[in-house]
Amino acid sequence: MEIEHVRSRFIKHFDGKTGNIYTSPGRINLIGEHTDFNGGFVFPGAVDKGIMAELRPNGANTIMCYSIDLKDRVEFKVDDPQGPRTSWARYIYGIVQEMRKLGVDVKGFNTAFAGDVPLGAGMSSSAALESCFAYALNDLFGDNKISKWDMVLAGQATEHNYCGVKCGIMDQFASVFGKTGQLMCLDCNSREFNYFPFDPQGYKLVLINSMVKHELASSAYNDRRKNCENTVAALQKAYPEKEIKTLRDATWEMLDAVKNDVSDEDMKRSRYVLAEKDRVLAVCEALKRGDYQEVGKKMYETHEGLSNEYEVSCEELDFLNDIAKECGVCGSRMMGGGFGGCTINLVKEDLYDTFISTIKERYKEKYDKVPEVYDVVISDGARKL
Repeated sequence: MEIEHVRSRFIKHFDGKTGNIYTSPGRINLIGEHTDFNGGFVFPGAVDKGIMAELRPNGANTIMCYSIDLKDRVEFKVDDPQGPRTSWARYIYGIVQEMRKLGVDVKGFNTAFAGDVPLGAGMSSSAALESCFAYALNDLFGDNKISKWDMVLAGQATEHNYCGVKCGIMDQFASVFGKTGQLMCLDCNSREFNYFPFDPQGYKLVLINSMVKHELASSAYNDRRKNCENTVAALQKAYPEKEIKTLRDATWEMLDAVKNDVSDEDMKRSRYVLAEKDRVLAVCEALKRGDYQEVGKKMYETHEGLSNEYEVSCEELDFLNDIAKECGVCGSRMMGGGFGGCTINLVKEDLYDTFISTIKERYKEKYDKVPEVYDVVISDGARKL
């Protein structure tokens, strides 16, 4: 995205003066889906698509926001107890309130922003928006600068408190902590993480967008979180001597011991979570060895679990995964919240052209639409430009 694209709109829609420009990326996640709120492990990286915003303090108590992509303008007071109803503006309002709770003395400002993260593609445009504004408000109004982790948690709290999504911390973490050419293995329980250089020789990482839009705030995401919480409650009752906060703290033996105390649905979701925890750790070891065939194998296993146990896939994503297998792609799985969005694919370079042409042709033939293709470039996290 070009800076001038944002700057020209900012000048046009406000007082003709310029401000500071900030950006924050969307993310991919190699493996470790729907495990972050269960205290598990995830393996994300920031990408070269994201949100860019220009901000300038306006000396008032009013925040004036212009969405360049939607051509929509919303205003609200810094201390408005309710906030705007417009869904995109709720993210900015939420970040303002959460930053104020952290002691950042947010004043009125004007802002215009745009994004090139495909909406509904599972690349977390919402976390990019939250992280961009958290970084900007800290830079503009934070006398005693808050930490990067504070920004991450402010973004998560925005989803929880103002947007109705009980998400984990992976998306905001990747948007804030991302580094060019590095994936990150994050322990969502301890918040410890390690950077992994990611430059697989002879392979490409590519996203295939099903062009099916999903809405994370739908009840399905929160329902699955409740399934996991039900199992945790049963584990806590069965093992009062152990400190069980999330499914991360459970073993397979413990899970099997409470299978008659929860619903079949609760158990199915929970089994997926434990298996996915094991898969992420296996991928860490495989990457250390440079064993991309093992990485790909685990990606396919994750898709099967997401489709059959966690049940957040859809017909189109399963179809894309099947075609990847037929083409001999090393690894493929759905990525993100589910019910649409992208598959992430680890493809040998000599198969790349054939895979892309085949999947476009077959998908068009079946669904009468051509999937979008995004080559993944691992990029830096939130920053001032």
